[in-house]
Amino acid sequence: MGNINDFINPYRDKNSIQALSKKINALANELKEPIFMMEVCGGHTHTLMKFGLKGLIDSKNLHFIHGPGCPVCIMPKGRISEAYELSMMSDTILVTLGDMIKVPGQKGSLADARARGADVRFIYSPFDCLAIARENPHKKIVYFAIGFETTTPMSAALLQRAIDSNITNLFLHINHVLVPPPVRAILDDKRAKVNALIAPSHVSVISGSKIYEPLARDYQIPIVVSGFEPVDMLESILKIITQRLENRACVENQYSRVVNFDGNLKAQEMVAKYFEIAPSFVWRGLGEIKHSSLRLRDEFSGFDAEKVFKIPKIESKESKNCLCGEILKGLAEPKDCKVFGKACTPSKPMGSCMVSSEGACAAYYKYGMIV
Repeated sequence: MGNINDFINPYRDKNSIQALSKKINALANELKEPIFMMEVCGGHTHTLMKFGLKGLIDSKNLHFIHGPGCPVCIMPKGRISEAYELSMMSDTILVTLGDMIKVPGQKGSLADARARGADVRFIYSPFDCLAIARENPHKKIVYFAIGFETTTPMSAALLQRAIDSNITNLFLHINHVLVPPPVRAILDDKRAKVNALIAPSHVSVISGSKIYEPLARDYQIPIVVSGFEPVDMLESILKIITQRLENRACVENQYSRVVNFDGNLKAQEMVAKYFEIAPSFVWRGLGEIKHSSLRLRDEFSGFDAEKVFKIPKIESKESKNCLCGEILKGLAEPKDCKVFGKACTPSKPMGSCMVSSEGACAAYYKYGMIV
């Protein structure tokens, strides 16, 4: 087995990056109208910033908009507050992925709940919940499940293993969301400037590139599924420019070494077995979006923390000073926000774009000196 750098280095090659950026700048000057491309995933935003790609692309015809594809960033305060309430119940262990610990809700973060005596644990894999449930048979184990299409199959597999192992003290608080609905909501906003998409890679491994076909068709915009490395992104940007110059609007797959059209069919079948589309979900920074999330099917309601413990819905109140909603629509940049880097920092985030390392504001805060 080769060294990991042998696989990564070609996608960070200096000569390739320079050649691609030069070609991008030349072709961009031929555009009749500017391109406002949204990198849907926060990982792509960080690639742009970390490797200085925005500095290499100097055409006035190319603009980058930072999308809602960060599962931690879009989690509304209301849902975090529900998890907080669950964690404070007696004989309860609340388990979640590490990034969610510090995100503030109405009463504080899960880290605050832990400081007040709640048993809140972060894990690296959802399957760790099984061991915790076995080791604590007299306690209620609540898994605060988050993520897009990428992580939903893991929650489905966790539930299947719990059923197969006859584990009855494990419950799931489901916060799994879908990529196309919020993108569609942004494109439907008449103020939004987005006219091209750099589509997520990890999501597409599961869903396939097929999920973007309706978006390309309905809005007549170029969409390219991109890998996360600098060469990946530059190749994807070049493909978008070429589509515009050739008057095409379709879905292309730059990340073909990992992604295909249909995606992981087995994972999709498992998700369909345990989940169904929920009526709506409130997105932090974007508000309520219909049919944009998943919920457990009725036959698995015995594992649904919301139904079992009947936690009341908690309203999500966002800071009036936060511009995250405007940033996600391309109507503002992080540095336009008055509280950016002052009252709002990664250690004390006020808005959705700063709460995770993948958020747009977090990227500008970390790499701001090179943009």
